[in-house]
Formats: sequence, structure tokens, C-alpha cells
Amino acid sequence: MTTYNQTIEYLYSKAPMFQNVGNRAYKEGLSNTVILDNMTGHPHKLFKSIHIAGTNGKGSVSHTLAGILQSTGLRVGLYTSPHLVDFRERIRINGQPIEQNFVIKFIEDYKDVIEDIKPSFFEITTAMAFSYFAEREVDVAVIETGLGGRLDCTNIIKPVLSVITNIGFDHTAFLGNTLEQIANEKAGIIKPKTPVVIGEYTPETKAVFEAKASETASNIDFAQDDNLILSEDERTVDSICYHTKYIPSIKSELAGFCQRINANTILHSVEALRKIGFKISDNDILRGFSSVIELTGLRGRWQKVSTHPLIVCDTAHNSHGIKHIAEQLQQYLENGLYSNIRIVIGMVKDKDISETLSLLPKSAKYYFTQASIERSMSASEIQKIAISLGLHGNTYNTVPQAIAAARAEASANDFIFVGGSTFIVSDLLSMVEFFIQG
Repeated sequence: MTTYNQTIEYLYSKAPMFQNVGNRAYKEGLSNTVILDNMTGHPHKLFKSIHIAGTNGKGSVSHTLAGILQSTGLRVGLYTSPHLVDFRERIRINGQPIEQNFVIKFIEDYKDVIEDIKPSFFEITTAMAFSYFAEREVDVAVIETGLGGRLDCTNIIKPVLSVITNIGFDHTAFLGNTLEQIANEKAGIIKPKTPVVIGEYTPETKAVFEAKASETASNIDFAQDDNLILSEDERTVDSICYHTKYIPSIKSELAGFCQRINANTILHSVEALRKIGFKISDNDILRGFSSVIELTGLRGRWQKVSTHPLIVCDTAHNSHGIKHIAEQLQQYLENGLYSNIRIVIGMVKDKDISETLSLLPKSAKYYFTQASIERSMSASEIQKIAISLGLHGNTYNTVPQAIAAARAEASANDFIFVGGSTFIVSDLLSMVEFFIQG
């Protein structure tokens, strides 16, 4: 019998992941998705869904909404990408990853069609997720887009709510070179007479969203225009307390600076769900925020992985996301909370390296490295660009080597940040010392 590992190797070989090889793995359009949907019996029609798109924050918003809905007693599917350690992280029900046997059987059942139409990795995975959620009879599934929205293969669903977190410059080769173009692609998830929540907007993107909502007769809520987060305090590395308009105190496990914006988007999304009949109590909201990691298995969002010295990782991977990381690190430097800031960083070839690096603190010590995927930019190339921007440090061929060097040089009161790419975090969490089974 085929093993799980053999099945995953077959999947990777037949349909290489975008996260590993980049542009070569991308297939535009919904034709393969429609074929797979027909073959699997239109499983997405058998459960309610919430659709989430955006340049950054999709993962945090998706997982926290799933945690809140789980807290109401619903059976909740969660489909996200990419995975950090194990493929099964992408497809969960009430926080539990998809069973290995389901993955094996799905690939065996549809191997002929996979060989025939040669779908992308994400197209296969999406069909698998929808089939799993239908077979396991979820009440609702939180579905995160892979790339864009309009032509993303998740966009066959008819959700009860659409959420667009924000718009920034990322994947411009596919989505466009202007914010308006990118917003137009993301706005493709707005469906007829379906409420939509927009987390953040710019003047350019707001007009796009308003036009699409008007065209589809959809009620649109710009969360940015009504900040439900009044203040925050009790911030630690791995928790924060928000004081909001309607709930006096919400403790969240996600303490990155960007999470305040995400929290406002989530609260607006909850209100939208309440308006269409979801029974969500304030206690459900409190539990969803305070236990999101336990409830959903979320990792890699300002995650503390070691205490002495303190090591935190984050999957932010573009300038729109890194700016919040940079702000947080700069505040640590200015407040003197830590003796030194050490940054283990690597990036991929198809990102704007210079813009992202220019945001980071010049007084930190850098450990330039590369993840174990084909898309990785070499550590020496990153170092060359970094030096031109006033950042200094040595190069390391692997993430474990960079981590080891940073730890060896750190004092007990140093802060080590690991990031720049989802795949740097993946390599960190795959290390035996930091590994957490999905």
C-alpha cells in the first residue's frame, strides 16, 4: 500500500508547489478547478464558507475567525497556505490536520485525472480540502485564497461572507503593478448580495472595492473607518490585551504590531456574521483570540520558540508586512528592552529585497541565510544588497547554521528575530529542537 510520504512525494513531483519553485507552478484560470470540482461532486456546495483574501494578514484573520467559530460549538473547516512543516497543516477541522489516510486515498482516487489534466499543486489541494470538509460534514469552512482572488481556484465557492484584509505590492507578475490592479484581482471574491469586510484600504483601492460592491449589490464594511480597538496594554512577546468599543478587554495570543489591524478586521467580520444569523457570544470572541494557537494550530506569527536567549519568528515576507516587524524591533532597541537585536534573515528571489531590507534597523546584527527551497535568494546576494543599505552581518548556507551562530554570540538578554520569508520560518520550525507536530 502507498504510504503517506510516498503520496506527498508523488504530489510534489507531479505538481510542484508555488512556494518551492515560484512562477513555474502557477496556472491561471479556473478550468482545471471546474474539472476537479465536477469529478469530486461539487463538495463546496455542501457547507457554508467564509472567503478571505488580501496581501497580508490572511492567516491570522482566518485562524482567529476559525477559533471564534469553533468556540460557538460549530464544526469548522480551515483551509490555508502555505504549510510550514507538514502538508496536512493546510487542511484542518477544529484545529486537527487532515488524516494521512484521506490524503492517500484522495490522490489514489484521482490519480488518473491528475495525470490527464496536470493541475497545479494548489488546484489539487483545494479539491482535496473541499472534499474533506464535505465528507466530514463541517458546518462552516474558512477558506483562504492562495494568490489573488478573481482567478484563484478557491473562487468557485459562494461564501456567506467575504473578507479582504489589505492590499500591498506582492506577486505583481500575476496580479498587476498598481494597487488598483491588485485590488481588482482581490475584489474578485466579492459575490452577489454577499457582505464583504475590507480591513485596510488606500484611496486607490477603496474606489475599486466600492465599484465591485455596487456591481454585485453587496453590503461593504470598511473596518478602517470604524476602529473598534480603543487601546492596548499588557503587551508581552506572546500576548497583548485590547480594549474595544464593545468588549472591555480581549487578550490575544498574537502580539505582533500588525495584529491590532487584524483584530479590528476580525471584530468587524464577527459583527457581519452575527447579522446573517451566526450565534457568536462575547465569550466565544474572547476564547477565539486568547486560544487561537491551541484551537487552530496557528504558527509562525510573532511566535516565541525559545526563551534563553529569546527567539521569535514571523512569516512576514514583503515590505507591507515587514514594516510592522521593523517598527516592533526598533521600539525594542529604543526602549532598551534587550541588550542586542540579532536578525536571522533570508528571502526569495521574486520579492522586492531592497525595499524590505531598507525598513530594518541598521544597529542590529545580521545573519544572512537561505531556506532549503529552489526559490531562495543566496545568502551572499542578500548580504550584498544589505551592505549597500547599511546592514551588516555574515552569511550562512543554512538556517540551522545561522541560528546556531546567532545563539552562540547572544547573551541571555539578547533578542533573536528569525524571518524575511515563510520558508526561513519553515526551516526553523523543522529543526528538531523547535519542531512541533502539525
